[in-house]
Amino acid sequence: MAKKKRKKALTGVLSKHKRGFGFVTCDELEQDVFIAAESMNGAMNGDEVEIDLIPRHLWRESPEGIVDRVLSRNTTEIVGTFNRSKKFGFVVPDSRKSREDVFVRKKDFAGAKKGDKVVAEITRYPDRNNNAEGRIVEIISRAGQPGGDIKALARSYDMSEKFPGKVSSEAKSLRRRGVTKADLTGRRDLRSKKIFTIDGADSKDFDDAVSIELLENGNYLLGVHIADVAHYVKEGSDLDKEALRRGTSVYLLDQVIPMLPKALSNGICSLNPHEERLTLSVDMEITPEGTVVRHEIYESVINSTERLIYDDVSDLLEKNSREVGERYAHIKEQLFMMNNLAVRLAKIRHDRGSLDFDLDEACISLDKNGVPVDIGISARRSANKMIEEFMLLANETVAEHFYWMEVPFVYRVHEKPAADKLEQLRVFLRNFGIDLRGRADGVHPKAVSAMLDKVKGKQSERVVNYVTLRSMQKAYYSTVCDGHFGLALKYYCHFTSPIRRYPDLMIHRIIKACLRGEMTGKAAKHFRKAAEYAADQSSVAERRAVELEREVEKLKKAEYISYHVGESFDGIISGVTGFGIYVQLENTVEGLIRIDDLNDDYYDHDREKYALIGRRMGKLYRLGDEISIMVDYVDLENREINFLPVQRR
Repeated sequence: MAKKKRKKALTGVLSKHKRGFGFVTCDELEQDVFIAAESMNGAMNGDEVEIDLIPRHLWRESPEGIVDRVLSRNTTEIVGTFNRSKKFGFVVPDSRKSREDVFVRKKDFAGAKKGDKVVAEITRYPDRNNNAEGRIVEIISRAGQPGGDIKALARSYDMSEKFPGKVSSEAKSLRRRGVTKADLTGRRDLRSKKIFTIDGADSKDFDDAVSIELLENGNYLLGVHIADVAHYVKEGSDLDKEALRRGTSVYLLDQVIPMLPKALSNGICSLNPHEERLTLSVDMEITPEGTVVRHEIYESVINSTERLIYDDVSDLLEKNSREVGERYAHIKEQLFMMNNLAVRLAKIRHDRGSLDFDLDEACISLDKNGVPVDIGISARRSANKMIEEFMLLANETVAEHFYWMEVPFVYRVHEKPAADKLEQLRVFLRNFGIDLRGRADGVHPKAVSAMLDKVKGKQSERVVNYVTLRSMQKAYYSTVCDGHFGLALKYYCHFTSPIRRYPDLMIHRIIKACLRGEMTGKAAKHFRKAAEYAADQSSVAERRAVELEREVEKLKKAEYISYHVGESFDGIISGVTGFGIYVQLENTVEGLIRIDDLNDDYYDHDREKYALIGRRMGKLYRLGDEISIMVDYVDLENREINFLPVQRR
């Protein structure tokens, strides 16, 4: 009798929720497999697991299974809060994706006290009956120490502002060396030109400086001068390896996790005022109509005339501030000239279909103890927009230049929306009487831009912008120039921020090799491989950084609103699900009204109408509608905010 063939096991990676359940992504299945908390068999978030599907008739909505065994562990340490008794302790994870408390024996406390933020190294993994066991290997911050919660959250993403000793030493030696005579060889001397930086009031690392002249033919000569980080961070050095591992600087409210040590990012690489600095420059001759007719890319040295602040320059441009005008009389003419050019460039960008999502960004203010005391809206004023336009143009110009040179390069790619997401967007927009033009298999950026223009100033503007943005693909780095849908550009890259983004640093190395005639067959082969690796690594690092920034924002928003429990606010319905409605307040804080708390009727979820509809009274809770809420309670551990509906004031 022939033996029965064993059914091929399903394997995949487990993504776990704080409440204990999770999902396993399997290549063999179109849908993720749901795993109940009691079916984990000791598996932790990120583990590669082998699973068995339970009988189909027992599934609820999607495939369900149980973990048969753990194939490989992804977690070696847990970051969290230390709770202790006399004889033992536990580390409660800060990550929302991990729920396993780690048991710690007294001998392994390593000086940790109750409430400290710590790192526990796992010494024994969990099973069906026992918690994971570990030992304390790092105390991130003591209980109540300002900023400790953010530091711990960052550490749970394997991010820290501290650098390895070798990396810090290398950076300090470069700072001490400064700019030497040898560094100036082959560089164009721009030290006598009026070149300046414009940044935020709290900025300390200055990547970019700008200059402008009016030529005899009536055209503008716009200069964008970028810190030559590649001169200092040599490929393959300890500095370079750490920068590649980090991929990007991460900005966490009042804390920064830099890609490069401060000796470089705030020191020798930063374009500080009245100091000689090495740069890569892009000069662009632009007609009054906004067309680039000529450009040049070269190595240079500058001495920044001024360190300007966005708000000051905006006050000058918007209000013709006398005080700012007098302070910067020597560059006032250049600033107004730049603004005129930037307005023209913005008009050209808009006309070609570049997408400007008018979404409010939170500005969270913390006191000296790290407590959120206010949440406002970040302003994008004239000076901010002006510098943004110049950086966009420089990035486009550099990308196109090196595309036609056919050398290895790192591009910034943003693909057109996926067909299914596009169809969902069309259905959503019909609820507002909006028809999104375009083929069934695609849409031109101009059509999306025109649609966004139609809702400007309307009640539906915020929610339409939000849903449209969520319909877009995520941008990423690639060595293939596949265009940027959101900017409606065929050629685009990130060139202007090498202090805080690794792809920019990679591009600078390629540019310098080309300028010096070093892009030979052997060098091209090397750069092709290095660029591919840098693009992949940087895309992953960027996604991780964005996720961490969002988690920190959620943490502080939840903490802020916890001081306002019982108070009422006006908001707008920002999401509709089968379990309730999400409401965003004017300050961007978002919370959930659970469907169980809508107790005046029984509500059904209409997916196509993005609404909850009452069965008896027909009352509608629809995406984009205004609503008044009361803050009910806040779960700080899970960063969840719960609202109740109230009558409008």
